[in-house]
Amino acid sequence: MAKDHGPSVKDDETYEALREDGASKQKAARIANAQASSDMSPGEKGGKQPPYEDWTKDDLYTRAQELEIEGRSDMDKSELIEALRNS
Repeated sequence: MAKDHGPSVKDDETYEALREDGASKQKAARIANAQASSDMSPGEKGGKQPPYEDWTKDDLYTRAQELEIEGRSDMDKSELIEALRNS
């Protein structure tokens, strides 16, 4: 039986499985909540944005700033991409 993670996590079993696989608390909650919602399909291809590799470093930095990724000012383009994908 999955532990109750409170009202902010809609699918406790998925959350725990993702945490065991090494996902951050934020990422695990985001995925677990998307899977619990009948109008979301997290397994399907996402939006219309181009891949991060096609973004400029400035655009990547701006997105990292929006997500409050620490250490972003010292990152090069590939590090920004990795940080964004892991956030």
